[in-house]
Amino acid sequence: MKVFYNDRQALHHGKVEMFRGELVPCFEIPARADYVLAEWRARGLGPVETPLPMDDDAITRVHARRYVDFIAGAWDEWVALDPANAQRDAFPSYWPIRTFRSDVLPSSFAARMGLFSYDAGSPLTSGTWVAARQGAACAWSAAQALLQGARSAFALTRPPGHHAGADFFGGYCFLNNAAIAVQALRDAGLARVAVLDIDYHHGNGTQAIFYDRADVLVASVHGDPHTEYPYYLGYADERGEGAGRGFNLNLPLPRGTGFDRWRQALDQGLQAVAAFGADALVVSLGLDTFEGDPISGFGLQSADYLRVGEDLARAGLPTAFVFEGGYAVAEVGVNAVNVLQGFEQGA
Repeated sequence: MKVFYNDRQALHHGKVEMFRGELVPCFEIPARADYVLAEWRARGLGPVETPLPMDDDAITRVHARRYVDFIAGAWDEWVALDPANAQRDAFPSYWPIRTFRSDVLPSSFAARMGLFSYDAGSPLTSGTWVAARQGAACAWSAAQALLQGARSAFALTRPPGHHAGADFFGGYCFLNNAAIAVQALRDAGLARVAVLDIDYHHGNGTQAIFYDRADVLVASVHGDPHTEYPYYLGYADERGEGAGRGFNLNLPLPRGTGFDRWRQALDQGLQAVAAFGADALVVSLGLDTFEGDPISGFGLQSADYLRVGEDLARAGLPTAFVFEGGYAVAEVGVNAVNVLQGFEQGA
């Protein structure tokens, strides 16, 4: 399996985030990737490659130009407002919710932060753009590996991506890595590509990006949004719209769900992928389904992730894995590599 990572992804390192009414140390930290790398290398499973050079067109095929321009320059704008801002992360303070306009681009930096975001838990830092762009390049490179005949590839991306929409960030995500990989596969001529998101939290950004398209199936197994982030998307009745009607499948599960029930939902997702007739599969690989995750609520154990990998291999498709959540940091390496090793054994 080809593995792509760039250590410049560590440049995004938020100091604090807003969590349940208080500022706490960020759950999404560079060490998450460090543990995965260490476990991969300890098992001697192969080299880790730097991503291929990627043109920004690969990003703007998924994300709105004005959003990309904002994220790319946001830190410089933030510091220009007050040199003291260089010592603190940027957070949004205002949001254009119902009845407010979003078509006009305000001059105010604070207003644009709110226009292009949806929560106060995703600090924007001095290294956010470079890190996010390198993560996107890893996902794009994984897609290129499939196009060149690889059976599988793993993009060790951070910050994660599946909560980022075409023109907004949130949920620790700034560029939608999985969507960038999907679009690269489509642009290269694959007729149908499936996304299977197995993160604990619904990938609202991925769903929104492809919601009206018939060429991309999005299937997701996640915590019930009645009680779990991101709350406002991820319900079972969301099936797509327009040409995309019937090509979105949400499989929400209640907090406390164990592996047997979760695996049944995974099988439903894989059946949908097979019925769709996908030419390739992109897996949004969240490991926050782990029983010890501090901000999630499923009961999977480390050994279960080997079975997950085996199940995914049985789809028989060229598969790109894109790293998403997983905040039990000391265990995330074992859990992620168990999926990848299970896939390799199953394949």
